[in-house]
Amino acid sequence: ATIQDLMDGQVDPSADALWDSVAYIATETRTEDRRPHTDEQWRAVRRSAVTLIEATNLLYMEGRRVALVDTPAGPGELSPAQIQRRIEADHDRFAQFARLLQEAGLKALTAIDAKDAQALMDAGGVIDEACEACHVAYWYPNQNSPGN
Repeated sequence: ATIQDLMDGQVDPSADALWDSVAYIATETRTEDRRPHTDEQWRAVRRSAVTLIEATNLLYMEGRRVALVDTPAGPGELSPAQIQRRIEADHDRFAQFARLLQEAGLKALTAIDAKDAQALMDAGGVIDEACEACHVAYWYPNQNSPGN
């Protein structure tokens, strides 16, 4: 599998499931306090955390390709070939970003095992920061990250 395959098939869906599992949404007409309630809901979100954590091990394996085909990049993004060159130029840094994502996933897993929805929401922010840090370094390095 390529890095793009892992992102599309494991990392993104797992992170999305974690982010979507907890939220506090307030509008003029209602509030929604979204969180897992049943054991099955907690098990489902736990599976997503474990998948995210384990996918990070696969992301930074030496020699893994970004994509099989060098497709055109989106606005502001580097092409897969350009990303590949950046990763190969400093693979240790790329692996460090993957480990940061793994650590963020472990925070989510700890929160899930404690059935602590607020800690899971907090971990979701850490996951987002880890994702964005890597994307800014490799996918769209000529853009500033939010807040900069």
